[in-house]
Amino acid sequence: MSVQDLSMRPEYIANILAGLERYNPETTTIFQDYVAQQCESKTYDCYANLALLKLYQFNPHLTKDETITNILVKALTVFPSSDFSLCLHLLPPNILLQQTSATDALSEAVQKLHVLSVLLESAQYKEFWATLDSDDLYADLVADCNGFEELIRVRIAMATAQAAREIDRKVLEGWINLEGEDFEAFVRNVCQWTIDEDGIVHIPVNNDNEAKTTVTRENVKFDQFSRLVKRAYEQPA
Repeated sequence: MSVQDLSMRPEYIANILAGLERYNPETTTIFQDYVAQQCESKTYDCYANLALLKLYQFNPHLTKDETITNILVKALTVFPSSDFSLCLHLLPPNILLQQTSATDALSEAVQKLHVLSVLLESAQYKEFWATLDSDDLYADLVADCNGFEELIRVRIAMATAQAAREIDRKVLEGWINLEGEDFEAFVRNVCQWTIDEDGIVHIPVNNDNEAKTTVTRENVKFDQFSRLVKRAYEQPA
C-alpha cells in the first residue's frame, strides 16, 4: 500500500480514522501495532501514521520512540513526497536542535534520519548510501523496516525515469548502490530498462521524460493595439 493506494488499509483502522476514535488515547496501541505491521509487510499508510503522531502530541506520556523512528523511516521510502516533513512537524519543535543530540536518543535518531531525507530530496543519492553505511546507528534505525534499501532503490529509479531517457551505467550504479549482476538484475527485472554495450542504460519514454513542444499564443485584438499606439503619441498633460 503506497501513499496513494489505501485499498489494503484494514477495516478497523479505516473505522477509527473515520470517526472520533482517532482522538481516543486508547487507540494508541492499535496504531502502534499498525506501524509495526507496515514495517513488516512493506506497506505504508501516511494518514494513519500522522494520526498516531497527533495522539502523541496530546498524550506525551504514551510516546514510544521506536514507533516514531519507524514512522520516519517509512516516510523516507516514499520520497520525494512531503510525508517526512509532515511527520517531522508533528514532533516536538526542539527535536532537531543539535545540543540535544548528546543526551536525547530520540533527538539523535531524528536528526540522523533528517540528514538522509535532505540527501534524498536533493538527489544526492551516492552520498545517501555513503551516509547510511557510515554509522551503525543508521542500520539500527532502519532494521525494523523490511526491504528498506529495496524500497529506496525503487524510488530513486522512479525519480530517474522522470528526468532522463539515458544514463551512464557507472552513474546509476552509484545512485542505487548496486554493481555487477545485482545491478543488471535490478535494471532489467525491476525497472524493465535496457543496457547497451557502451554501458548506457536506456529508459523508456514516459509522460515525464518525453520532450514536448510548447506553443504559446497571445490573442491581441486590433482595437487594443490601436489604443496602445495612440497612447504612445499622446502628449503628457
